[in-house]
Amino acid sequence: MGIDITKMRNIGISAHIDSGKTTLSERILFYSNKIHAIHEVRGRDGVGATMDHMELERERGITIQSAATQVEWKHHTINLIDTPGHVDFTIEVERSLRVLDGAILVLCAVGGVQSQSITVDRQLKRYHVPRIAFINKCDRTGANPFRVTVQLREKLGLNAVMIQIPIGLEDKLEGVVDLITMKGVYFDGDQGTEIRYAEIPAHLKADADKHRDALLDAVSLFSDELAERYLGGEAISEDLIREAIRTGTLVEQFVPVMVGSAYKNKGIQSLLDGVNYYLPNPTEVKNYALDLDHNEERKELSADEKHPTIALGFKLEDGQYGQLTYVRIYQGALKKGDELINTRARKKFKVGRLVRMHSDSMEDINEGVPGDIVALFGIECASGDTFCGGGLNYAMSSMYVPEPVISLAIMPKDKKSADQMAKALNRFTKEDPTFQTYVDPESNQTIIKGMGELHLEVYIERMHREYKCEVETGMPQVAYREAITQRAEYNYTHKKQTGGAGQYGRVVGYMEPFADGDYEFVDSIKGGAIPTEFIPSCDKGFKEAVKRGSLIGFPIVNIRCVINDGQSHPVDSSDIAFQMAAIGAFREAYNKARPCILEPIMKVSVEGPTEFQGNIYASINQRRGIISASTEDGTFSRVDAEVPLSEMFGYSTVLRSLTQGKAEFTMEFEKYGKVPAGISETLIKAYEEKRKKEQGRS
Repeated sequence: MGIDITKMRNIGISAHIDSGKTTLSERILFYSNKIHAIHEVRGRDGVGATMDHMELERERGITIQSAATQVEWKHHTINLIDTPGHVDFTIEVERSLRVLDGAILVLCAVGGVQSQSITVDRQLKRYHVPRIAFINKCDRTGANPFRVTVQLREKLGLNAVMIQIPIGLEDKLEGVVDLITMKGVYFDGDQGTEIRYAEIPAHLKADADKHRDALLDAVSLFSDELAERYLGGEAISEDLIREAIRTGTLVEQFVPVMVGSAYKNKGIQSLLDGVNYYLPNPTEVKNYALDLDHNEERKELSADEKHPTIALGFKLEDGQYGQLTYVRIYQGALKKGDELINTRARKKFKVGRLVRMHSDSMEDINEGVPGDIVALFGIECASGDTFCGGGLNYAMSSMYVPEPVISLAIMPKDKKSADQMAKALNRFTKEDPTFQTYVDPESNQTIIKGMGELHLEVYIERMHREYKCEVETGMPQVAYREAITQRAEYNYTHKKQTGGAGQYGRVVGYMEPFADGDYEFVDSIKGGAIPTEFIPSCDKGFKEAVKRGSLIGFPIVNIRCVINDGQSHPVDSSDIAFQMAAIGAFREAYNKARPCILEPIMKVSVEGPTEFQGNIYASINQRRGIISASTEDGTFSRVDAEVPLSEMFGYSTVLRSLTQGKAEFTMEFEKYGKVPAGISETLIKAYEEKRKKEQGRS
């Protein structure tokens, strides 16, 4: 095939909402001749961005699904994934980072490091993804890339150093100074296609020298030769500097900072050069798999096509031609007609149609090489499955999937919608692990769970559009939890005598609050008071009991159940008898342990013009919020707070009207906190009424 793997890059573009990720990927496609006209995100020209191919994405001007494409730039192959910025679609970012080798962290020159940038940075660190920072929107009023670079160091703890400085800012942005070649770079022509190199403008010379000095000082740590030359005052070649930057970036100890404006077509080509120069190729990244035949021993994979194939299915999509599985090949080649095994399902399958994706269009290919991101048609699998060839039985480590925090009841309006709703839910839950669905056994309603209001809203809208399915939605429900606040003892005997063998089991012990996890079972039985074969039965019984608390029927967390004594009967004791005894003991002690209700507390960040700061404070205080920090930056301010999720419904509408539509907010799950007494009473009363109604019906 002759693809040189060292000239391949797998990169993602990730950032805060509205930092210009999709606009940037649109420019990248244009300059690498993948598309022949630039389209804007908000779709003013009626087309919309190439990478936002869902109708919904184009209308809202946001990215919902990560889209993959492949471009060529200066004899390098770049697999590019554009990821969403909204925290509600965080799984899309997680699954993309899982398979990427490098990333471009996009920041807004005005907004700087925002709440979501912090989340994205945490994800990049979790998967050890080296990154380049690109400070976009340098043409906007109030743009200050120097301040943003300082924020990268202070707020994210990154060793961020500028390798370019802008020539002019705001409406005077003309180009960039490359601190490696010490030349001015201008992007001329209507669409910035003509690149012109010139001397650095005289008024910027001193600035450029100062920043170059800081750059050389920072990268001298990664190259002894460069350090010697720098200290000896000798000339340093461009290649030597680039090599040092690359070394530092690959070990995640250096972040090169580049500047520009995607919207104004400035700085994109040099950013692509930066991707080729500084981000890793598939052979420079260590990837591990777990050998399922040898106690999940970690094995390092090699990006060699002669080795047996190992690939990871990281994303599923149900298109018009059936299920499409995006696959990253880690080792070996993937050819049409190959026989592979899905190691989770233990199923063999043949590779049929193999395609390379470009947003939502595709081209057929015959084989993929290590490091490639391709898609397979028509194979049955789940997100995160590993495919192996050559008799291997490996599994790639899975990705982190956050727990959903909000749920909503949905009812189809008619029979036809009911069938379509089942199809849609089946597909969406397969594609997105953070979107879950179940039928509530008490009310018989279908409940959907997700990461936030927007997340569920988008799925309901997609059911309507893609499946012509009309649904009514109930009130959003918060995922409450119950917990105990003090230690309580129990001593419970379960006796049941019917004809034949009876049931007998006695358990003695105590329950207490447990801070380090949701549930712990401790066996402190001495002298065989309960035979060892029944100990797991007690654990099983307690596990069953913590599924539903007696206050409002939600799961119980942070609890430790200890058994230290008990009694069994030679004939009547059994697995079920001890399970029932544990459930009875739990119920007996639970109310003595002063149970309380916990609710999800969200980390909320509101950003907007300073003139509305008072209104923003008031809106958070009314929602039982606790303000943890607020920063002012000229005309713009940001308020960070912790607010209970139950108070955040409909907040976007309220915030818009309070700030004339100028403020925006993001939120993500922070922790569980205790519900105040008044609200707790209301919740308990509502739960009791619901129970009475249901008993009345039955």
